[in-house]
Amino acid sequence: MRFRILGPIEVETDAGETVTPQALKIRSLLAMFCMHAGHVLSPARLIGALWAETPPRTATTALQVYVSKLRGNFIRAGASPSLITTTSSGYTMRLDGHCLDLALFESRAARAQQAIRMERSLEAARLLSESLMLWRGSALADVRTTPALDGYAQQLDERRNALHEQWLTLELRLGRHTQLIGELYGLAQEHPMWENVHACLMIALYRSGRIPECLAAYERIRRTLHDELGMEPCNRLRNLHRAILAREPWLDDHSRPLSSAYAS
Repeated sequence: MRFRILGPIEVETDAGETVTPQALKIRSLLAMFCMHAGHVLSPARLIGALWAETPPRTATTALQVYVSKLRGNFIRAGASPSLITTTSSGYTMRLDGHCLDLALFESRAARAQQAIRMERSLEAARLLSESLMLWRGSALADVRTTPALDGYAQQLDERRNALHEQWLTLELRLGRHTQLIGELYGLAQEHPMWENVHACLMIALYRSGRIPECLAAYERIRRTLHDELGMEPCNRLRNLHRAILAREPWLDDHSRPLSSAYAS
């Protein structure tokens, strides 16, 4: 069985049948189990995640019903009754023999970091790309209804963003600037104030000989930051802009780390 939380909650059998719970509270409960697979979750913690600070008087009973329905849903789909177990301390979901996209993401990301430490850039870029392809939108996209669930989702989204930046930087160092331009334009449109993405876009355009578009990209984020926040771009972005105007040689040096090249 495959469980997916890097986007809307989805559950699929090995045969490809979708068995995602329809009820919001049960999907939220499933999200908690997936986020803490293999660990005991107390009723109090689950109630807090499902209802925040305003649980109904019947929350404990309702939680028991939701767990029973979730377990029954998976048993009907062919899973073992031991997938979700009840103990004196709470509930545990064990994903032995099942697939969770979050676990795959973390595993490939960890292997990518090891490849980076060993200076195997091609392998690291591939692993980061594979980890990012597991995402189908914002984490827990359809169950971010309480502070606890939203907090977990934001942590995952930030992890994804950090790895995305790392992958972009690696791809630029590998000389794949032309292939990156389309994705960078999409990211810049989706995140109009993400300065590091705009920096990567500017460098990719510059190295592809598209100087007018490169300068237009800087003007676009400069106007956005000014109009939305009353701020100018950060020092790194301004330094990059000046370097592009001066056609400084480091801009074409793929081996030089970008962070050190325009940080000062």
